[in-house]
Amino acid sequence: MFRLRSETSRGMALSAPATLYVGFLVAAPLGILVAYSFWTQNYVSIDRTPTLSNYGFALNDPLVRHLLLKSIWIAGLCTIATVVLAYPIAYFIAMRARRKTLWLLLITIPFWTSYLLRVFSWKLILGFKGLMNSALISLGAIDQPLAFLLYNEFAVVLTLAHAWAPFAILPIYVSLQKMDRSLLEAATDLGCTGFQRFRRITLPLTFPGVIAACLIIFIPTVGDYVTPALVGGSEGKMISNLIQVQFGAANNWPLGATLSLIAMASVGLVATGFLFLANLARGTIR
Repeated sequence: MFRLRSETSRGMALSAPATLYVGFLVAAPLGILVAYSFWTQNYVSIDRTPTLSNYGFALNDPLVRHLLLKSIWIAGLCTIATVVLAYPIAYFIAMRARRKTLWLLLITIPFWTSYLLRVFSWKLILGFKGLMNSALISLGAIDQPLAFLLYNEFAVVLTLAHAWAPFAILPIYVSLQKMDRSLLEAATDLGCTGFQRFRRITLPLTFPGVIAACLIIFIPTVGDYVTPALVGGSEGKMISNLIQVQFGAANNWPLGATLSLIAMASVGLVATGFLFLANLARGTIR
């Protein structure tokens, strides 16, 4: 009993710095956010009388509901597009490539530059007089620049998919690396085609990596406000842009805190539902 208490005390002592660190950087700001959500903005001062008026306003405002659903929709499209494009790349690196370290290094090259610069580069590529329109006009494919390439949902999804692609490739790559290759050889000996091997063995065994990639991409892209602000225009605005306005120009921190918590709760519910459906799909695949 004494030894058990000693080990418990030692474990608590070792974990105390990390616990305090996480509590200071995560729990404390979240607690402040919760407190602000129950207060109201009174011109330049804050009324600290507890109230649910901010939640009532946010939940009944059609603009908030529209932007929240739109943010989930854009993040969902970005997640699907990124994972679908990332899986073949991860499969090639894990199963076919000879110099895996070199390929992994090439994947991380975009992180050598600022995220803001990467977003601006897509703005230059998709712009009315950007690289893509100039190339299409030079080739004679179009007569006038394509206006739909920028300042809409398409531009936001494309830019986010490019920015978050490495975060989808790496978890899937790790799942493929851990897979037992002898199972594929046994399936081949039993007469399975390449598609059958992929459907019955590769995909089920790498499904945890796919789920991890989906969550890693979906959760942060819902709250991204830099990309919609730069390449989204009026059609690509998301809930994060409205939150940024409340904390900035509108100077209404209580409402901004309320919108942040509602967005967090919505993302949590969607992520939980996704995990439930993913487990069902995994059972179906098997």
